[in-house]
Amino acid sequence: MLTINAILKEIKDVPVNRLEEIYQFIHSMTPTIKRTEEVRNKILSYGGAFSDMTTKDFTDFVNQTRSANSIKK
Repeated sequence: MLTINAILKEIKDVPVNRLEEIYQFIHSMTPTIKRTEEVRNKILSYGGAFSDMTTKDFTDFVNQTRSANSIKK
């Protein structure tokens, strides 16, 4: 049976410019729950990003975003 150590020994020989591919491949096999949590954390990292806007400015921003998004469809 293949062990994590055997895999790590092989990975250390992979050229640096190919590591991103390996990373993406590994992530493609991880459970959806973990990927969903990562996306959730990325979204939450924007929390408070609009806190310095007035309510009117924020409402205008949301409306503009919605109308721009509906144009693309």
